[in-house]
Amino acid sequence: MTASPILSVRGLCKSFGDSEILKGIDLDVHKGEVICIIGPSGSGKSTLLRCLNLLETADAGEIRFEDERVDQLGHEHGRAAEARKNAVRARIGMVFQQFNLWPCHSVIQNVMEAPLLVRRLSREAAREEAGALLAKVGLAGKADQRPSQLSGGQQQRVAIARALAMNPMVMLFDEATSALDPALVEEVLRVMRELAAEGMTMICVTHEMHFASSAADRVIFIDHGVVVESAPPSEIFRAPREEQTKQFLRSVLGRTLG
Repeated sequence: MTASPILSVRGLCKSFGDSEILKGIDLDVHKGEVICIIGPSGSGKSTLLRCLNLLETADAGEIRFEDERVDQLGHEHGRAAEARKNAVRARIGMVFQQFNLWPCHSVIQNVMEAPLLVRRLSREAAREEAGALLAKVGLAGKADQRPSQLSGGQQQRVAIARALAMNPMVMLFDEATSALDPALVEEVLRVMRELAAEGMTMICVTHEMHFASSAADRVIFIDHGVVVESAPPSEIFRAPREEQTKQFLRSVLGRTLG
């Protein structure tokens, strides 16, 4: 890992109405690091990722990406501000719970769209890159099909390819397998593991504890909008320090910890 983090968060706060969702989150992410964020539903995990991707505007705190402060872009308006936000989003790719593919476009058109519009690639270059990315996620033979012709796992792999098409520095995964049937989960996790092995910087909100224990460099437990515990998976799954972490893992793993 590099000496300075590629992504740094300090004192991040976010509320929706009277509900305080994030209560001063601190987080450093280094290049090539895989972080898995776990915690109960409603604890602020997805809101954190949406703030990092500038889909939500933080109420307080600071987000720095590649030594540039980016959280303030959320408070700016107008075409120039949107262009700056889109430039950040291009470098911080995000894969959502729902696949959000364009139903009227073919699979390869879904992957080509952003490189054509944002990176200004030629159609030939965009198609070539999209074809390589579809092969990477195991869907080379599905390029001309529509999303409705694919399984949920295949659609999510297309969504991963679409995010990768922007050549991001960091990939955010927000419960990328939660909308899938159990039989389809592993095919998406396999692609995520391959990206991790290749050195992609990743922040994954997940309820897949086996993935977190085997793929993460660090696991962060968030509850009620705060970081309760952060440790390597070997520590957090075998001997968590905090009682809140123990209770959560006991509930999802069905065994006593620590």
